Amino acid sequence: MPTKKLNTIDADTLQTIAYEPLTFLVEDLLPQGLHLLAGAPKIGKSWLALWLCLRVAQGEPLWNFPTHSCEVLYLCLEDSFQRIQSRLFDLTEDAPPTLHFAVMAEQLHSGLVEQIEQFLKEHPATGLIVIDTLQRIRTMSNDANPYANDYRDIGVLKALADRHRIAVLLIHHLRKLGDDDPMNMISGTTGLSGATDSNFVLRKSKRRENTATLYCTGRDIAYRELSLEFSGETHIWNLLADECEQANGSHGRILALLSTLLQEHPEICAPAKVLLEKIDPAGVEGLTPNSFSHQIRKSVDALRRGGITVSFRKSNGERLICLHRADGVDDPAAAKSVPIDPVGAAAAPLQGSPA
Repeated sequence: MPTKKLNTIDADTLQTIAYEPLTFLVEDLLPQGLHLLAGAPKIGKSWLALWLCLRVAQGEPLWNFPTHSCEVLYLCLEDSFQRIQSRLFDLTEDAPPTLHFAVMAEQLHSGLVEQIEQFLKEHPATGLIVIDTLQRIRTMSNDANPYANDYRDIGVLKALADRHRIAVLLIHHLRKLGDDDPMNMISGTTGLSGATDSNFVLRKSKRRENTATLYCTGRDIAYRELSLEFSGETHIWNLLADECEQANGSHGRILALLSTLLQEHPEICAPAKVLLEKIDPAGVEGLTPNSFSHQIRKSVDALRRGGITVSFRKSNGERLICLHRADGVDDPAAAKSVPIDPVGAAAAPLQGSPA
């Protein structure tokens, strides 16, 4: 049997491909992909999951994080419609029709994926699916390798999320034994937590019954710890503090700098070095062309929400960043792109801009 040839791509070609930017359902917290929310039994995971679904379906902020409004599917496999109704009324009197529920579903390798595919076909605006709980959709396995079994199951759901460019959040449990690293407390092998895009652990405070910390880590989000307090009156986890390992507001700063640059011309296309020299000639931002370009790439979704679209292309061997102000002037002549000659870019100012 002939060996199947590897499908490869060279690095230079890869950098010229204009992939669709990653979309966040909850800005800086929940992007497209597969995610795991784990916590001890009865800690309030389902209340948090339901409130998340509600906020995304309404397009309302989750704490201080803006959301991307879309249809939402919540598989409440440990509840009844009556209990969900009661909880919804505790949270709101005006639940949107874009939030859908199911209390029964097939298991993971016995029709669940097909059921979700059918739902997505009927509701193409769906961006978030929550499965509560992961254990309810898994089957008993005779596999002697628990890690392989965990990784296989997560791989199926990961492929589903990536195929449809949606976020899938799995509700799961913690081990009973404590650990200094909350992520090590996720029940199961590292095949679960290692194959997801993000992991969230909700862990109660030792000092007060109604406080907890939500530990957040992932491939596309910064590590952060959110201090929360559960309100018995509103049944909402309120945010007390947000400790993020990287400085907050990086997206906002890039947006402010580029907005100033685009005041004169609604479209500009130039190398990162030239753009950086125009927005920060004194170097006070502490950015290099590489770090500046990286920041823009990481902020594409946030910039789009701020009225700036970004694309990348290559010209005469130079990589260009193309910026377009969505609220640009009405005059078509003035709205043309301002190209930069890569050869003389370092020495010349942006065309049409004050020197």
